[in-house]
Amino acid sequence: MTERTPALSGRPPAWLRRGIVYALAAVAVFQLAVWAFQSLSRFLGLLFLAWLFAISIEPVVHRLEQRGMRRGLATGLVMFGLVALVIAFVGVFGALLVDQSGELIRSTPEVVRSVVSWVNDTFGTNFLSGDIVDALRLTPERIQDLAENFSPNLVGFVTTTIGVVFQGFTLLLFAFYMSAENPKLRDTVSRRFPAPQQRVIATVWTIAVEKTGGYVVSRLVLAALCTVATAIFLLILGVPYWLPLAIWTGLVAQFIPTLGTYLAILLPALIALAEQPRDAIWVVIFGTIYQQIENYFLAPHVTSRTVFIHPAVAFGAVIAGASLFGPLGGLVAIPVVAAIEAVVQTYWHRYELVGEDDELPPPEPQPPSRSPQREP
Repeated sequence: MTERTPALSGRPPAWLRRGIVYALAAVAVFQLAVWAFQSLSRFLGLLFLAWLFAISIEPVVHRLEQRGMRRGLATGLVMFGLVALVIAFVGVFGALLVDQSGELIRSTPEVVRSVVSWVNDTFGTNFLSGDIVDALRLTPERIQDLAENFSPNLVGFVTTTIGVVFQGFTLLLFAFYMSAENPKLRDTVSRRFPAPQQRVIATVWTIAVEKTGGYVVSRLVLAALCTVATAIFLLILGVPYWLPLAIWTGLVAQFIPTLGTYLAILLPALIALAEQPRDAIWVVIFGTIYQQIENYFLAPHVTSRTVFIHPAVAFGAVIAGASLFGPLGGLVAIPVVAAIEAVVQTYWHRYELVGEDDELPPPEPQPPSRSPQREP
């Protein structure tokens, strides 16, 4: 008997149809996820900032909880103190900060011209200030737009204030729940896993929150000290726009690794150079001396209980975060790396490095293997 081959039909096989359906479904799900992420990017960024704020106040909240205060009350007390501090700062320096920031933006083309003129006179160069202003896109229209953003009219001020208050209230609300319910949230996640994994999750959670929170707090403390010291020095020296320049110096020096110190002091030095070249030298000397004081005296005491991040790793994290998620990604990249670094330091065992002349320890004796006995 001869075998009968099945007749070929025009329909593709079932596996091919299923594969096409699965591929189209995967593409549709991917497009939907991208659309949802782009649509919710602001809200997700707000949630991430709330989480960052919650873990930043965790060391203080935990200390108050250890003294017998309820966690919710401790969180509310810490947040109330921070909000009151921000309101007091805005009430005292808010108008001055807005005025000086607007004047600094409007005077940028003139500052560039003064610096270029000093460089040409001192070093005999022939730089054209107009070309530099055009390269920086410092057109009068753009300068006016930037200045109006810092000093808007009444309608713009009211609209901006309402938006800032609403976003700030939303951030504080989520941050309060993330901080007050942190142990419950950790327990809820841990219950989804067996007992051995529960201990690992609880340990990783606690270490990441404590170390990352401590790192952020230490950066903020060092930024505040740098801002205050720079503001006092610039005010005594008579450098204009001392308040926004001091805030710029404190934030950039602490939150941009490796290059932050030089970028931070460069702007005040250029502003001082446009007014009085001798003052620029004093600004650079102050920045250098303060950096050494911070490295050898302030930073070791402030960051002694936080995780250490290598400057190259921190710089790469900022670049990667900014490339993926923009300025917000660059801002939160270092705290995320701090959390990963804390977990790695906890669970990755380090061995003592053996030199070339050191004798290797004898190998551990292996238990004798028993050969199976044959039954008679």
